[in-house]
Amino acid sequence: MATDIHREVTDDAGSAVRIDGLRRSFEGRAVIDGLDLTVRPGEFVALLGRSGCGKSTLLRILAGLDREIDGAVLVPQRRAVAFQSPRLMPWKRVWRNVLLGLPGRPERAEAVQALTEVGLEHRSDAWPKTLSGGEAQRASLARALVRTPDLLLLDEPFGALDALTRIRAQQLVGEVWQRRGCAVLLVTHDVEEALLLADRVLVMEDGVIAHEAEVGLDRPRDVGAPGFVRLRAHLLDRLGVKAPAPSEAA
Repeated sequence: MATDIHREVTDDAGSAVRIDGLRRSFEGRAVIDGLDLTVRPGEFVALLGRSGCGKSTLLRILAGLDREIDGAVLVPQRRAVAFQSPRLMPWKRVWRNVLLGLPGRPERAEAVQALTEVGLEHRSDAWPKTLSGGEAQRASLARALVRTPDLLLLDEPFGALDALTRIRAQQLVGEVWQRRGCAVLLVTHDVEEALLLADRVLVMEDGVIAHEAEVGLDRPRDVGAPGFVRLRAHLLDRLGVKAPAPSEAA
């Protein structure tokens, strides 16, 4: 059982993530079955797939939260994860939540710096229960960023947000990624979200990466641009969803 999930990746190909022959089973059923994947340093990758295809299981393995695996998984030591639920401790103020789990004796200034990056420094002394959904998600992102990750793992972080807040959160993540230059793996059900943010979109089926699409579109991206519309229709087709014709969408 090879679980090199704490090893720093320094291979010649310059990978931020390298997975070879990964397998994860639950009660004899393979959820991930011989999966191979490489993510380049600084690359933004989005992972799509039907519910139950193993997307979140893969992310948990990369985060080091699931070690019952077979195969080789090489990731940077500095990595962080943000989930759909912000998972803030209600008895700790926002800045203390940002520092939660950091080794040593981190200073408040580190938390404030991360909160400033996500536009939430003015709420550093607030209690989590007073935050809006978007603010709580930004606090969760700050908790990931304070770890200065080489790999940022995002597990449907915008899924519980309303439409307008979700758009702002997507823009924020895109801006943070461009500033930080870290590799990002985003698990999402939203094809449009994947195309707005990612350099490359993967489709997971039957425990493996069944399809990938390079997103060679200029940023910022226009959801109405012909290239975007074609890619969206292509990915929806891969997911077994019929894309609406332009007249239907109108």
